[in-house]
Amino acid sequence: MATAKKTPASLGFRMPAEWEPQAAIWLSWPHRQKTWPRNYAPIPVKFAEIAATISRYEPVRFNIKQSLHATARRLLKQAKADFSRIEIFAHTTDDAWCRDHGPIFVKNDRSGEIAVTDWQFNAWGGKYPKFKADNAIPAKIAAKLKLRRFTHPMVLEGGSIEVNGEGLLLTTEACLLNKNRNPHLTREQIEQALRDYLGVHTVYWLGDGIEGDDTDGHVDDLSRFFRADGILTAVESNPRDVNYRALRENLERLKNLRTPAGKKFKLVELPMPRPCYRDEQRLPATYANYLILNSAVLMPTFRQPKRDAEAVEILAECFPGREIVPVDCLDLVLGRGTLHCISQQQPA
Repeated sequence: MATAKKTPASLGFRMPAEWEPQAAIWLSWPHRQKTWPRNYAPIPVKFAEIAATISRYEPVRFNIKQSLHATARRLLKQAKADFSRIEIFAHTTDDAWCRDHGPIFVKNDRSGEIAVTDWQFNAWGGKYPKFKADNAIPAKIAAKLKLRRFTHPMVLEGGSIEVNGEGLLLTTEACLLNKNRNPHLTREQIEQALRDYLGVHTVYWLGDGIEGDDTDGHVDDLSRFFRADGILTAVESNPRDVNYRALRENLERLKNLRTPAGKKFKLVELPMPRPCYRDEQRLPATYANYLILNSAVLMPTFRQPKRDAEAVEILAECFPGREIVPVDCLDLVLGRGTLHCISQQQPA
């Protein structure tokens, strides 16, 4: 008789919260010029700057195809990266969004073992033609680091989920229930896969994402845990803004959520930046796409001094003891994502 496959959760694995100790941050070097049409030139420089900033706090591990190693090293040197904390792996990618094509790491608290969960990646519902190299990244990283790998046939991107490390997961209906991802799966089956492979017990659903987000509504543009019972959530104050209704509805859903102990969550509203456009097209600029490091938080800014400063202040209150580091992301967001989208944390 065939035995049931043991899931990560049944073996004691869980996905840690982003604020838990990290071993490294993974990035994938940008090379697809079409991702930043007519504005690619500053992007490799920006990636080097971001990597150099991260290297002040913890190691950076890069997926970079072999032919781009020399360029990457030159730009990292110019950005004054700490090369004792930079590791480059000859991993070819299709694009630079490591949050979505990278591994989702899990940890076994009993043994301390770190493992990789490897889901399917289909370029956000088949929006872009090439994604085979991206889909192979988790397996390559697991092999290189000699980590156990758990594979699942469900399509799942790292930016579509947010966990508190204590069994709670936030996601959106717009993304995970989209028929371009897993049309054969029900909501219940999707929830079970998340429980089995990420070690969560409760899945909370938000609704729609923000305008200009070609991921169909990733939660890391909207709402993020900042502690086990606290959620930062993007809000729009202008009723005429295209994002007003979706963000208001998500806020109402969050107000109705309860912790496992039956209490309300501590909700902190994070105002949206003023609209950012390229060729009259709205870009998914949001302060919620920040990246938590071991002793810092990198926060995207959009050359809006007053609003940028307000967001820094709010994050500082939510992450006491961590330095809030503003990073100009106006060029980066032309590619439809910023700091959280380009990165993936590896737990310690």
